[in-house]
Amino acid sequence: MNLRHLEVFRLVMQTGSVKGAAALMHVSEAAASKLLGTAERRMGLALFERTKGRLLPTPEARRLFEDVEALWSRVERIEALTHELANPEGGALTVAISPSLGTTVIPHAATALLARLPKLRINIELLIPHLLVQSQVDGTSELGVSLSPQEHPSLQLLARYPCRLVCVMPRAHPLAGKARIRPADLRGHDVVSFPQALSYGVSDALLYGDMQEHIAIRLHVRSGQTACWFSLAGAGVAIVDAATVAGQAFADLAVRPFQSAARLGVHVLRHRNRPLSRAGQMFCEDFETTWKALGAGVDA
Repeated sequence: MNLRHLEVFRLVMQTGSVKGAAALMHVSEAAASKLLGTAERRMGLALFERTKGRLLPTPEARRLFEDVEALWSRVERIEALTHELANPEGGALTVAISPSLGTTVIPHAATALLARLPKLRINIELLIPHLLVQSQVDGTSELGVSLSPQEHPSLQLLARYPCRLVCVMPRAHPLAGKARIRPADLRGHDVVSFPQALSYGVSDALLYGDMQEHIAIRLHVRSGQTACWFSLAGAGVAIVDAATVAGQAFADLAVRPFQSAARLGVHVLRHRNRPLSRAGQMFCEDFETTWKALGAGVDA
């Protein structure tokens, strides 16, 4: 097997069809089908069941896909590196981040860096905690910026920034009239869960204290941005990290500090055995400047 065979398999898994894979590979459907057939023969596996014109992945294909995806991230990293080596005045910087940070903090910091290094290319990867760590360990990202503390022998903490918790709600919501929200204030109101709380080292006991049995969490979501959109739609009060709404990212929502024993921090990480590039060092500078300007770690 070669990379072309793995590529067609990966794209069929992603698109659900040979036609979709062919379009992404810029080849004919017949050529993609032939590549897939060759891949199956060389592996000695049936990767898909053909049922009424549809391709259904076999259990073996699903297991293989996980490793192929991991391999492909390395291939893409190598492609980026070769481009960087061929274009030394430009180069590339890959940063793996927690999804909440992609709303305002990282965009502002990255834009500031691009202004200073006009030929630089920046790749931003939004990853859940364990994948963020993996990207640092295997070298697919130079920097990691995570809302959750990451303990790994290969990682070095470059900086930690306290990040406050806030409640967001439509401006007409009864709680919008309060300057600060306490757990007791949430009683009798629908609440959107704090996304990925346990991944960030936060429990309901820390969030709500003695009130946790009296708070109605009606909706569970996976990101701070999603929690904000549901709150805006009237689903309830959402508790999110302040980075999600920094810089008035959701101008139609009222944002109030949340009084809680829970504590969050934004962690800037790198692999301890890989020195930062000049672009990586400058990104850290711009991130710190942006963080202070947006005030996501300061109680209001």
